[in-house]
This record gives sequence, C-alpha cells and structure tokens, in this order.
Amino acid sequence: MLRSLGQMPVTGSDEDPRVTGLRTAVSRLRRELAAHPAEFRDRAVAEDELAALAAMTSDGNPEIPRLRRSLLLIAGSIGSVSALSRGLAEVREAVELFGEPPR
Repeated sequence: MLRSLGQMPVTGSDEDPRVTGLRTAVSRLRRELAAHPAEFRDRAVAEDELAALAAMTSDGNPEIPRLRRSLLLIAGSIGSVSALSRGLAEVREAVELFGEPPR
C-alpha cells in the first residue's frame, strides 16, 4: 500500500509497493495481450507503451506524467477489446496509486 499512509513495504524489500503492483499489472496485461489472437490497428502502440511502463518500473522511480500518458495511449489502443478490460483496469488502478502529477 502507500507509504504516505504509514504502511511499510513487504519485509525484506525496500521497494515501493506501488511500483511492485504496477510491475505486476503491466506484466499480466502484456501476457494477456500477447495471447490475444485478434489483430487490431493499434496493437503495436499498446505493446510499445506497456514495454515503456515495464521499463519505468525497473528503476523503481517512474515519472507520474509519463505513467498517465502511457495509460491513456494503452486505453485508447485496447479499450474496446473486452477480453483485455480486466487487465487494463488493473494497470489503471496501479497508476492511480501514484496520485496526481504536480501542476
């Protein structure tokens, strides 16, 4: 959960649990997308943005505006594919845990 709420990361790990959750959600959606048999016009966009999100989680300090931009591109790319809606919702929820970008 959130450190700002006083909750600590999993014992033995000092990684932000939001990053771990985002990494898990992105990985799951990437697998679901890879297994999805139908081709659609913006599939490459979704794959590229999911790869970008995965890369952002590898250093443990993702940029919030970039997270939100990637989420919008992914949602626009696969939002109408109902088989991927649950995975997309999990990624959206994981991104929302990072809060709003500073103005």
